[in-house]
Amino acid sequence: MDGQKTPFVRELGSSERKVRDKALNSLTQFVRSRTDLTLVDLLKLWKGLFYCFYHSDRPLTQQALARALSYTLVPSLPHQTLHRFLRAFWITIGRDFHALDRIRLDKYLMLIRFYVGVAFEVLLKNESAKSDGKKRKRDDAAKGRGKKLKKQDEDETEAADEKEEEEGDDLEAKYPDLAAYIAIIEEGPLCPLNYDEDQDTEEGDPNYVPMPHGPDGLRYHLIDIWIDELEKVLEFEEVETEGEETKRKIKGDVPMELILRPLEKLRAESAYKPVRTRAAEALQDERLFEWGVRTREVEEEDEDEEEWGGFE
Repeated sequence: MDGQKTPFVRELGSSERKVRDKALNSLTQFVRSRTDLTLVDLLKLWKGLFYCFYHSDRPLTQQALARALSYTLVPSLPHQTLHRFLRAFWITIGRDFHALDRIRLDKYLMLIRFYVGVAFEVLLKNESAKSDGKKRKRDDAAKGRGKKLKKQDEDETEAADEKEEEEGDDLEAKYPDLAAYIAIIEEGPLCPLNYDEDQDTEEGDPNYVPMPHGPDGLRYHLIDIWIDELEKVLEFEEVETEGEETKRKIKGDVPMELILRPLEKLRAESAYKPVRTRAAEALQDERLFEWGVRTREVEEEDEDEEEWGGFE
C-alpha cells in the first residue's frame, strides 16, 4: 500500500475534525473492500487511526469514534483481513501505550475495552454459526430422500458427529479463528514475559513485525476487563439449584478453557508476583463459579487434629 496514493492515512492525524471524519469514512470503505492488505499495510493504517483517536476531544465524540473503530468496523471486515487487522491493533497499542499521558489514557482504555468486546462478539458468534451451519446442511441434505439413502445419510451424520467429538478434544482444531486470536493475545499484551530475548525476528519476511509484550499497565487493564467483556457476549439460561437460589448457566458450546488460557498462563508463568496475583484474582471471579466454569476447592479439615483448648 502506497501512502501517497492513500492520503487519508495522513489526514487521519489532522487537527481538524471534518478532515479526520472524511478520512475515517474513506479508510473504512477502503479496508472493507480489500482482502490483500498485508500486516505492514494495516500497521500504517493503524498509525493514522491511533493519532486520529489521539486528537479526538470531548467524551461523547471519543466514545462515538471508539465504537466506529471497533463495533462498527471490525464485524464488517473480510475474513481474510480480520486477524491481521486485530494483530495490527495490538501491535500498535503495545508499542505506543507507554507514550500516552494521563489526560488521554482513559479514552484509550475505553478503545481497548471495546476491542476486547468486539473480538469476543465476532469470533464466538462466527464459531457458533459454523457449527450450526454444518448441522443444518446435513439435516437439509437428508430431506426428501429414499429410505436407503436416508439410512446412508444417518450413518454419515453419526460418523461426522463422532469426528466432531474427537476434534472437540483439540480446542484449537474445533475453534480455529478464536484460537488464532487467543494466540495473538498470548503473544502480545497478555504474554507472561515483558521481554523475550528468544523471540524469532524472521528478518527474511518483509511482512513480519514482532509483537510487543508489555507494558504491565496494559496487562493489568486486560486482566480486569476480560471477564466483563466476555459476559456481555455470552447467552445464559437460569438453572434452579437445590436451594431456592437460581444460577446462570452458559448456553451453547463455549470454549471457556481456551478463553481463560491467557489468564491461566499469566498466573502460572509470569515472572512478576503482582501480575500472577492479579491473574489469580480474575480466575477467582464469582461469575465463573456461578456459571459452572470453575469449582471451588474445599479444604478438608484434619479430624485427628486436636483443637487447642487454651490455658488450664
